[in-house]
Amino acid sequence: QAQLVESGGGLVHPGGSLRLSCAASGFIFSNYAMSWVRQPPGKGLEWVSDINKDGSNTALVGSVQGRFTISRDNTKNTMYLQMNSLKPEDTAVYYCAKKGGSLRGQGTQVTVSS
Repeated sequence: QAQLVESGGGLVHPGGSLRLSCAASGFIFSNYAMSWVRQPPGKGLEWVSDINKDGSNTALVGSVQGRFTISRDNTKNTMYLQMNSLKPEDTAVYYCAKKGGSLRGQGTQVTVSS
């Protein structure tokens, strides 16, 4: 069945970097725009970034612009989120999803702390 699996989370110091991956299976990945969303501790889901089907168009929430980059490799059925200059307020569980939310992964924890 259709599945999304995130990886790459962890504990990082402020100013550090992480690269999240989202591996898709069970559906034609290149047919779908994709998203990253996150849930900070004790808060609701927050949209982070979108990428269109072929990766030619992206969007980022204002708080991560200039620090995060979304990309995808349709030959590998994988989407990425490169996160640089991480801040404590980026701490959250990060989820990848089909744009619109019909399918979402199990999430990967990102903790930014000194």
